[in-house]
Amino acid sequence: MRNLINASLICLIGLLLPVLAWAEGVGTVTHLGGVLRATREDGTSRLLSVKSEIREGDTLKTEKNTFARIKFLDDGEVVLRPETIFKVDSYSSQTDATPEHKDNIVLGLVKGGMRSVTGLIGKRSPEAFKVNTATATIGIRGTHFGVLLCNNDCGNIPTVSGHAPDNGLYTDTASGKTFVTNAAGTIDVPAGSFSYTPNVNTPPKIVPPTQGIQVTMPQSISSNKSNGNGIGPSDSNACMVD
Repeated sequence: MRNLINASLICLIGLLLPVLAWAEGVGTVTHLGGVLRATREDGTSRLLSVKSEIREGDTLKTEKNTFARIKFLDDGEVVLRPETIFKVDSYSSQTDATPEHKDNIVLGLVKGGMRSVTGLIGKRSPEAFKVNTATATIGIRGTHFGVLLCNNDCGNIPTVSGHAPDNGLYTDTASGKTFVTNAAGTIDVPAGSFSYTPNVNTPPKIVPPTQGIQVTMPQSISSNKSNGNGIGPSDSNACMVD
């Protein structure tokens, strides 16, 4: 009888392990072209591929020529540009089963650029979603937006003037509304508008399209041909590692 009980327990644990492992995850890599690395809070680092799990606390780094797309549990999505460092600082969602968990998404853009489409949490609790940078914090009102952080590393970013962008934080709002705030001030950035924040001590400002930067992504990464949702179609889920 004891052997039967032990065998049953082992079987039950085996069935639960995938569920427990997934319970730690907050998102998944859905599209990837290039090299994407994740560093966990314990300092361990690994290369990611399509279907790799993203956890709270992970710091993601895209290498040169790499674009990566992440889908979170609430169906929100983020696409990362090449040579970007991005952190999932905090992610929690309130459900009927877990009323003690409050809606909370805090993302960090340390370097590079990203586009984001907010999911259920951003629509239900927009005040619970924010993107932190060294220059300013971006909040949302349920939206699709782009963020680019320049620090002597945006020489390859095209501009209307043909000159490299000045250092600072650039945002563009495709739909909904964002707001950009730092110690010097706060502005709303409605759909179709652009903002620029030179540094943490200078207030953010709205800039005309000729001075703004729209963060763009390849169609193969930014689109979903099957349903037209998300940041936008892809037939390619391949992970290419040089």
